[in-house]
Amino acid sequence: MKILITGGNGFLGKRLGKALHDRKHQVTLASRNNKNNLLASQMTGCQVLAMDITSIESVRDIVNQTEPDLIIHGAATKFVDIAEKQPLETIDVNVIGSQNIARVAIDKGISSVIGISTDKASPPVRNIYGMSKSLMERLYCGLNGRGGVQFACVRYGNVAWSTGSVLSIWRKMVKEKMEIGTTGPEMYRYFFTVNEAVDLVITAIENIHEIAGKVLSREMKAAQLKDIISVWMESDKRISVKSLPERPGERIEEYLIGEEELSKTYSKRFNGIEHYIFNFNTDVENPVQEVHTSRTAIKLTNEEILNIINNPPTEEL
Repeated sequence: MKILITGGNGFLGKRLGKALHDRKHQVTLASRNNKNNLLASQMTGCQVLAMDITSIESVRDIVNQTEPDLIIHGAATKFVDIAEKQPLETIDVNVIGSQNIARVAIDKGISSVIGISTDKASPPVRNIYGMSKSLMERLYCGLNGRGGVQFACVRYGNVAWSTGSVLSIWRKMVKEKMEIGTTGPEMYRYFFTVNEAVDLVITAIENIHEIAGKVLSREMKAAQLKDIISVWMESDKRISVKSLPERPGERIEEYLIGEEELSKTYSKRFNGIEHYIFNFNTDVENPVQEVHTSRTAIKLTNEEILNIINNPPTEEL
């Protein structure tokens, strides 16, 4: 199968590309940063091409060149604070860019498109980033079947050690000042390894006929940020903690399944793991009964937190 991954030179894109390349798929990674494109090519063995999703002609050129069967749309402006400060850029990339992918996919009769979403898109949405991703989810699910294209999305929380992850930020602070700065130690967040993120996308690919027109998520563990800080400080007594001003758009807990989505969400096990399948417009026969949030999720143990802290992924894939 020929696969095009947008945002392909990013933390997830590279690892997803490598995993699919290893499964003998013909993978092209596409992104607009040529320096990072070169590094992605060297690290994954995949073809890498320059593409700007905010330009529909750029998207059309690369789709014409690669003729993919599947597009995995991961390119996005992903930071809550940047999205609040630069809403026009966020909408250009996350909404118009997603629309460009959809329009070209329909025009060219691509078999499937899978959009990468976030728990911040689940109601109640509190920031521009989450709103932009919610629009992508609704856009793709609403377009399912148009031009014969199967559209679907996957939704999950923080990918540990990804670019902009709080773990990556704290590691840099510790290295430079032996200090952890936090805007909200009371916050609860889902944490997902990059391998789990890759597996969720692959599950979506393998079950596209069932999840087309829907959003796929899965059970994830969570942690309160102050617990991560505590474990980190316990592992190195020299580390201190510093309070930082709250960032606009943040919320105390994230929602994997919001209250408005309950009647439209059912659970199913794939590969022994509980997954959740959500349809915007159709009530299901056996819906999930409880809102799923990072506050109520199964908590990471101190040992699991320490293992995450001590094992950041390397750049070598």
